[in-house]
Amino acid sequence: MTSPSHEPRLARVAALVADASRARMLCFLLGGEYASAGELAHTAGVSAATASAHLAQLLDAGLLACEPRGRHRYYRLADGDVAHALEALAMVAERESHARAWSSPARARLREARCCYGHLAGRVGVGLLKGMVDQGWLERIGVNGYEVTDRGAAALDAWGLDGAEWQRRSRASARVAYGCLDWSERRDHLAGKLASALLQQGLSQGWFRQRPDERRVLRLTPAGRRALATWLPPEVLAEAG
Repeated sequence: MTSPSHEPRLARVAALVADASRARMLCFLLGGEYASAGELAHTAGVSAATASAHLAQLLDAGLLACEPRGRHRYYRLADGDVAHALEALAMVAERESHARAWSSPARARLREARCCYGHLAGRVGVGLLKGMVDQGWLERIGVNGYEVTDRGAAALDAWGLDGAEWQRRSRASARVAYGCLDWSERRDHLAGKLASALLQQGLSQGWFRQRPDERRVLRLTPAGRRALATWLPPEVLAEAG
């Protein structure tokens, strides 16, 4: 018989995520931004004291990181691995009811375009990766990584990024640009530091807007539709916005 001291940590993590209040907090943080304890308490529908206890458990398990700012403390997911694990769990949980689960208007907005731990996800995110691969801007390396090609470096320059530098970085590490299985689309969108840089540039240029009442949801603006006309497959661009 296995001693309790040698039980896999998976059991502990699974027990933490299984609590509905903690699960709501974790999902709220999937966008990659910081949130205050008050925001997370409101999201979970619990008191400040209960939220504090939940957050302490999540911190202790290494699922969250905390940053003190003055008198307040702000929380985010510990890293991209936690975000990917949560989205993978969501896919498993909804595999028997996927179409029905995404049929509501709020879920439809989330499915169209959203922020997944700092990178673009949803139909637009999946379409962006497909467009970059189809046009030869990204080339597969290793099991799941991508390297920026010469043509891709030129395209990144047009996006406002340093294409040559991102090409160099992608050649040095497969974690700079890699595929991440998308929760709603069940196909890969682009993850890694390049994906985060693309989204941040898109937000700074006004190509994407965040909804104030749904922070993870992104909207492709008219300026974004023009800027991404050569990046997105026509069928994705036609329905986006």
